[in-house]
Amino acid sequence: MTSYYFKVLLASVAAYGFAACHSTAGSGSGADSTHSPETNPPTADFKPAFSGQTRAPEVKTQTPLTFTVLDTTLNHPWGICNLPDGRLLITEKFGTARIETLDGKLDKKITGFPPVIPKGQGGLLDINIDPNFAKNRIVYFDYSELQPDSSAVLAVAKAVLSKDETKIENVKIIYRALPTWKGLGRYLQYGSRIVFDKQGNLFVSTGERSDDSARVQAQWLCSSLGKIIHITPDGKPVHDASFPDSADAKPEIYAYGFRNPDGLDWNPQTGELWEAEFGPKGGDEINIIHAGKNYGWPIITYGIEYRGVKVGDGITQKTGMEQPIYYWNPSVSPCGITFYNSDSIPEWKGNLFVACLSGSHIDRLILNGNKVIGEEWLLTNEGQRFRSLRVGKNGALYAVTDEGRLYKIAKK
Repeated sequence: MTSYYFKVLLASVAAYGFAACHSTAGSGSGADSTHSPETNPPTADFKPAFSGQTRAPEVKTQTPLTFTVLDTTLNHPWGICNLPDGRLLITEKFGTARIETLDGKLDKKITGFPPVIPKGQGGLLDINIDPNFAKNRIVYFDYSELQPDSSAVLAVAKAVLSKDETKIENVKIIYRALPTWKGLGRYLQYGSRIVFDKQGNLFVSTGERSDDSARVQAQWLCSSLGKIIHITPDGKPVHDASFPDSADAKPEIYAYGFRNPDGLDWNPQTGELWEAEFGPKGGDEINIIHAGKNYGWPIITYGIEYRGVKVGDGITQKTGMEQPIYYWNPSVSPCGITFYNSDSIPEWKGNLFVACLSGSHIDRLILNGNKVIGEEWLLTNEGQRFRSLRVGKNGALYAVTDEGRLYKIAKK
């Protein structure tokens, strides 16, 4: 490995992989005025395509809030979803999961997952329950899977949660994001968020695996890398006819041109699918996903390479490629996202919340239609890498961090 590629690997792991654990616990606190959207200088001098595309005005929540650390014992949590009874189902990177109550009590530990590659950005990743979970107990999850030739691939699987909630059973892999990868990016940029459409089909985000020789496949319709995939519960393509004029297009591809899309959620007010994506150095994005659209990576981006040079031709716009509705520069490393759709905190309703890793905060985006008109950073003084978040059945916002914490943000 050359010294340059070693530096890139270290930079990628620093941005998206493991971080040192913090031993402190107790109650959290809110925004820190020394860290805000307006105090970070950009890493690249790009001009936005339209007003409000980046660096929205800073806002503050007016509702009195409580910030509480409920648990500090999670083992590198990654995905989080709600069970029908309100409890939280949380994956852990090394291949286990747990169920926690809304007050942070460990209810069950779950084993039985397939072997994972818990290196870099790999491991047991996202999880979501079947829309008919109350009847069939089926869960869907994805993970980094080792292949016989030592390459790695993002595998999507379904299984049944046992009646005693301690193990998963009848595991079936329904999809692999091919091709497998054996290069430097073997342990990097899997994407891997899972959401369901109204028909019970899955949307799955896939990363482009980081290598220069792999990233170009984000533009290839014959490759599953750097895509939003649309599949049935059995892993078959949902025939959206997204690319009717491309004979070699994989039929499960819904949209393409993504770097590392780690956030997916439905906007309950518009019914549109929103995505959060890691840029390179700068250029993190929020996109609205439409069938058949090209989101540009690695041809257009508002970021630069980690070594400080432009990506490709260094352009931010090109005909036929979608613009992000919002981007960050410098990077905040957006991961999981969730729309707040509860009446518990009225001023938050319709806002988009983003778990930020290198940014070490939860980002609140205030929307007017599809335009970001305000931004607030929460929990900036906790020193945590926020990985995923969900709105609980009680209207509180729950978030997990790489360091093993479970946070609750609620109305005081």
